[in-house]
Amino acid sequence: MAIDTTPTTPAAQRAAAARLSSRDRLVLFVLCAAQFMVALDFSVLNVALPVLGADLGMSPSALQWAVTAFALPSGGFLLLFGRVGDLYGRRRLFLAGLALFGAASLLATFAWDPASFLAGRALQGLGAAAIVPTGMSLLTTTFPEGPARARALGISGTLLSLGFTVGMVAGGVLTDLLSWRSTMGLLAVFALIVLPLAPGLLPESRTPDRPRLDVPGAVTVTGGLLSLIYSLSTAAEHGFGRPDVLVTLVAGLLLLAAFVAVESRSAAPLVSLPMLRRRTVAWGNLGGLVTFSMMSTVIFVLTLYLQEVLGLTAFETGLVFGVQGVLSVVAGSYAPGVINRFGARRTLAGSLAGQGLLGLPLLALGEGSWSVVLATAAVSLASMCHLGAIISYGLTVTSGVPDEEQGLATGLVTSTQQVGITVGIPLLGVLATTSGDLRSGVHTVLLLDAAIVLAAAVLVAAGLRTTRRTAGSGAVEAEPLRAR
Repeated sequence: MAIDTTPTTPAAQRAAAARLSSRDRLVLFVLCAAQFMVALDFSVLNVALPVLGADLGMSPSALQWAVTAFALPSGGFLLLFGRVGDLYGRRRLFLAGLALFGAASLLATFAWDPASFLAGRALQGLGAAAIVPTGMSLLTTTFPEGPARARALGISGTLLSLGFTVGMVAGGVLTDLLSWRSTMGLLAVFALIVLPLAPGLLPESRTPDRPRLDVPGAVTVTGGLLSLIYSLSTAAEHGFGRPDVLVTLVAGLLLLAAFVAVESRSAAPLVSLPMLRRRTVAWGNLGGLVTFSMMSTVIFVLTLYLQEVLGLTAFETGLVFGVQGVLSVVAGSYAPGVINRFGARRTLAGSLAGQGLLGLPLLALGEGSWSVVLATAAVSLASMCHLGAIISYGLTVTSGVPDEEQGLATGLVTSTQQVGITVGIPLLGVLATTSGDLRSGVHTVLLLDAAIVLAAAVLVAAGLRTTRRTAGSGAVEAEPLRAR
């Protein structure tokens, strides 16, 4: 007599659904390794910039381009490449992005002058713009909505956060032990490991009917994002008074306004405006924008505070954020379970509230050695909530979206991430750098940061309000109403 081993309780069924096969784990490894590599690139070079500038003959004012040259294409082309992947093949574009990223990393590693180095950085950014949205959409289409996707996004979000933190520590270690070139070489090694594995594991996916690409929409949104990211990145270094900052800021806003007008009239829009009116997409992306922009601001001002006020070295500062990375891994292991229990939308609002509240103790920072302990504990705990927000906002935005539009939805997710990382520092961080008293300026930024995150938590909770309906033996979240 055969024994029925099918799980009978809801908890057992959720656990069974969340289990990944061996092939699923390999697919997840490839996709997460690529995302980790890109996250590493956001921070691995920061500590090495002074050494890099001296080696290549770049002036201090020109060093901002080491960051901006990557940020411009990586943020500007995300939406376009996400849609191109939908139409012409996500795996194909993912592989092309990996190959370009690896080659560009080698160019940056062996750069012989500023121009060759910046060209490598720009090509890295272009490769990242192809990798991030296609990798995320491959993940969401490979793992079905529910516990399996929550677990996959939990691991991906953990590695995203960890990659940024590891980059800060690894950048200092590699630069001290070898040279700044080793930071770029590390990225090339990652690409060379992932690229041979990907073709045999990743499924190809594209929109079946392949509508025509919305060229006017692509031009306006890409131009708008490029202009906006340039203006905000430059403002972080030089302030908003420079003519090029003001011109590109206004141009970016006008181009994005034109993009909305174009999309409302397009037969095959790059971005579906009805999708943007979905409550989960609109409020979920607001939560993502706030959690990324405000946490990047906290890390920026704390880096200044730890080194300029408390006198820590770059390596010691990296160790502080190393603790943050370890606790982020811990949070990533628990986040899917929390989301399965409370739902992605409630987890997003709660995580934002936790991130804001746990940032408030940083207002007590002084000049004694105890401030290092306080900074380490507060930013690490706040980052655990930050990671919960990252995972839950990705799930919120992509839930209920058809597979043929997953590239678009994940393009919005990753564009929000990139813009969030970019806007926080120039909008708030500049208050610390231009303050006559750095300690006072840092406290002002931290207070505003916490207030914005807490306000966003309230707005997201209200915007994503849900009803409860009974299904079987338990209550589940009903689909929220669309935004009016």
